[in-house]
Amino acid sequence: MQIYLPIAELPLSLFLLLGMGAAVGFIAGLFGVGGGFLLTPFLIFIGVPAPVAVATSSVHIAASSVTGALTYWRRQALDSRLGAVLIVGGVLGTALGVLFFNQMRRLGYLDVIITLSYVTLLMSIGCLMFVESIGAMLESRKQQRAGVAPVKAAPEKAWHQRLPFHMHFARSKLTTSVIPVVGLGTIIGFIGTVLGIGGGFLVVPALIYLFRIPTNVVVGTSLLQIVVTMLVAIFLHATISQAVDVILGLVLVVGGVIGAQFGVRTGQTLKGEQFRLLLAMLILAVGVRFAFEIVGKPPDPFVISTVEVER
Repeated sequence: MQIYLPIAELPLSLFLLLGMGAAVGFIAGLFGVGGGFLLTPFLIFIGVPAPVAVATSSVHIAASSVTGALTYWRRQALDSRLGAVLIVGGVLGTALGVLFFNQMRRLGYLDVIITLSYVTLLMSIGCLMFVESIGAMLESRKQQRAGVAPVKAAPEKAWHQRLPFHMHFARSKLTTSVIPVVGLGTIIGFIGTVLGIGGGFLVVPALIYLFRIPTNVVVGTSLLQIVVTMLVAIFLHATISQAVDVILGLVLVVGGVIGAQFGVRTGQTLKGEQFRLLLAMLILAVGVRFAFEIVGKPPDPFVISTVEVER
């Protein structure tokens, strides 16, 4: 069954889009990553123009993240105070991201920037997480075989705790300066808006490795930040970029909301090392697929398209 997408200007299978939305929603609930780093590439791979894929992915990301965030909030696995600080920076970054998005689209560089950014981000972050998670799992097994409990070093004052404007986040068991937290939110908001991702695959590793926040709290907090920043991105893309395909977004949302519920339930059963390893493998897989788009032979060597020229 085919449906026509007016903004994307092409027909696509309804069941394909529903299945895609459900699969990405499941992953969003499982890892707390929004799912945009998967959905946007998938849409581009099936023929949706990059600007439309980026802008419309925000609709699906926001909807699937709402259900996941509510579930974590009911289970008291969400730090609302930390999420609020991340949101402050996220909104600023989102506004800057939309301005950059429109400027690059006018100049004709947007598609190249999206592709290169995906390859760089996904491959670098995926490799780092993969190596770290494998090392953690091997160390844990070694200690179990030796029958020795892991020795924890005396806690040292982290770099982010030496900065001014401290705030205590009880749920995350963290006292730190709000400056790096707001800065992280700004960077994630900017990148997420330009690439059509929730930014969760950046927020989650950052909160775990930089701030040492427990994994079960990180996922819910990440989803809260994603919900607000994506709602702002939807509004700005719809009013400024005018690249949001409402029909495509609604179809993806239906599948995403259902898939997110199953993902949240599954995510609560994963151990920290398993969680990081699976997320790393997923990120690497998408990065490899994008890299192939750059070095592989294109199906259409010559493409004729219109280009907007400012007078």
